[in-house]
Amino acid sequence: MPFDNGPNVGWWSPDPRGILPVDALRVSRSLRQSMDCYDITIDTAFDEVVHECANPDRDGAWITSAIDSAYRELHRLGWAHSVETRDRSTGELVGGLYGLHIGGLFAGESMFHHSRDASKVALVGLVEHLRLRGVNLLDVQWLTPHLASLGAIEIPRAKYLSLLANALTVPVH
Repeated sequence: MPFDNGPNVGWWSPDPRGILPVDALRVSRSLRQSMDCYDITIDTAFDEVVHECANPDRDGAWITSAIDSAYRELHRLGWAHSVETRDRSTGELVGGLYGLHIGGLFAGESMFHHSRDASKVALVGLVEHLRLRGVNLLDVQWLTPHLASLGAIEIPRAKYLSLLANALTVPVH
């Protein structure tokens, strides 16, 4: 497991906040082609996805054993979910992401990939899944060049909090 700073767990509320409007996802031609190489599953390998995201060798590793344990419990309770990308020819887990789903909010926490475009394919699968369920806020926390290329944007905290309040009025399924 990555570093462990004892009982303290950091909480971040960046301003501006990164979101990916679910109706603004950009899927390039090359990403569409990559999608043919993978199968997408949901909640079939939650522990493995968190484990891969927590790899201490990754740049910016932040997932401590306490965070890992908390998310496993949230998954057991039905609040945390994973999207897995599997190599179509071998079935091997090669990418994925996880986060919290509450009403009309999905708060993405982390993603990983071992094969080209595997995390992007997981995100495409997540967005398709969220659209079908009426989720209107996909929180990505920080805008990165990777996420911006897929349609993510930054918004001021005040606007984020307004969108969040609206998303949380959606009934939990």
